[in-house]
Amino acid sequence: MQHQKILILDFGSQVTQLIARRVREAHVYCEVHPCDVTDEWVRDYAKDGSLKGIILSGSHASVYEDTTDKAPEAVFQLGVPVLGICYGMQTMAHQLGGKVEGGHKREFGFAAVRARGHTALLKDIADFTTPEGHGMLNVWMSHGDKVTELPPGFKLMASTESCPIAGMADEDRRFYAVQFHPEVTHTVQGRALLDRFVLGICGTSPDWVMRDHIAEAVEQIRQQVGDEEVILGLSGGVDSSVAAALIHRAIGDQLTCVFVDHGLLRLNEGDMVMDMFVGKLHAKVIRVDASDLFLGKLAGVSEPEQKRKIIGGLFVDVFKQEAAKLKGDGAKGETGGRTVKGATWLAQGTIYPDVIESGGAKSKKAVTIKSHHNVGGLPEQLGLKLLEPLRDLFKDEVRELGVALGLPPEMVYRHPFPGPGLGVRILGEVKKEYADLLRRADAIFIEELRNHVDEATGKTWYDLTSQAFTVFLPVKSVGVMGDGRTYDYVVALRAVQTSDFMTADWAELPYALLKKVSGRIINEVRGINRVTYDVSSKPPATIEWE
Repeated sequence: MQHQKILILDFGSQVTQLIARRVREAHVYCEVHPCDVTDEWVRDYAKDGSLKGIILSGSHASVYEDTTDKAPEAVFQLGVPVLGICYGMQTMAHQLGGKVEGGHKREFGFAAVRARGHTALLKDIADFTTPEGHGMLNVWMSHGDKVTELPPGFKLMASTESCPIAGMADEDRRFYAVQFHPEVTHTVQGRALLDRFVLGICGTSPDWVMRDHIAEAVEQIRQQVGDEEVILGLSGGVDSSVAAALIHRAIGDQLTCVFVDHGLLRLNEGDMVMDMFVGKLHAKVIRVDASDLFLGKLAGVSEPEQKRKIIGGLFVDVFKQEAAKLKGDGAKGETGGRTVKGATWLAQGTIYPDVIESGGAKSKKAVTIKSHHNVGGLPEQLGLKLLEPLRDLFKDEVRELGVALGLPPEMVYRHPFPGPGLGVRILGEVKKEYADLLRRADAIFIEELRNHVDEATGKTWYDLTSQAFTVFLPVKSVGVMGDGRTYDYVVALRAVQTSDFMTADWAELPYALLKKVSGRIINEVRGINRVTYDVSSKPPATIEWE
């Protein structure tokens, strides 16, 4: 099925992904591509008729500098609607004959924008109305430069006291631009504005639905793989689990999963993965217990990035060893007595943010925040073809797909868990003793979050938090239990609430819940005598401690 689509050109903003997520939330397919694509590329992209609109992202650059990127001229020649956001507005103004200058006052954070001109984009969209009858929007600004002269054919659409041209429109050509960021949650009507552009002005059909996507994805996998064999590294996380379930739906026993247990999983997680994929889905899974190998290599290592590299490198090594056994005709694996033919495909749970961020790093359009272990050279090392059935999906879409595939919601909607597992939730050196203590303490915390219901919302506190976990601190404190003195370890509880994980507030958990969690951990986990709660927000802190 060919979906109508929106093209997002990325000028290097750290929140470009949020634009794409908002478009997808409107059930419209979109893709993010670097802004320096050629005019020929843009015309070729649009020639099948499925392109319905273009969005130009923000950037940290100044548009009037000769070295900065501009939008391909073809963007303004295709006859489709165009929306410029922040830098996207400035480059639209600059390229179409307006004027952009450096601002004397940088505008960063909340702003009240007055809507003007009653354009199709902002008509009847407002947060409040002033006594004079002016419609006002509460928005998020992040800019130093500003448009000081409108291009020919444009009219004023929005303004603030410090930014007289905060929005502009040429409705004959269906070109719209705003200086603020509608994609972030701080812009209250941002979703309504983007929905208006994508669904109303661009006229797209909201047909990007995960329930319907299964049939498309299954057919695509079958055509791609044919009768060949596929191997997949199953971590137990959401992405690899959904990828495994989707591929198994498509090709059944042609898929073999390799589950590497590095000894840093949550309590009973390995058994849960095997029960789901072998017991319920009847998939072929090879379980490798490599915990002694991982813990041995981590001995004496305390620097967080070094720990990540060791865990990531060892995972690749172990997986490659298992993959080698499954590669080549007639190879056999321990998969319940069934023979595994030679594998020619490597499946990975790569999702769209991985693809976007890796592409941004290559093009140097954005500052790289982190590297991704599942985008890279493993297929080449193994001599296998690459299968990435989730590479067009965002995390929330992956979760929807997982539920539609029959995976239990409690698995699919689990909080994020880092690739290195408990290795980066144990501060400093990783030891088996520490991992065992942390596993039990963390299980108690999560259990009580699931049990404790908030009366105001009727939801559990696990559902009300975006990510919650326990951190092991390699320090001891004095305590007293019964009539005796203790000198045991300390753990910290961490729970945050966020919509995008780029910023996060610490969750104001009820005192009664914290009291119960603390009491249970201290009484049930011998070796821990003190529990603390982390009340740091992001920024300045990060969500994980390492």
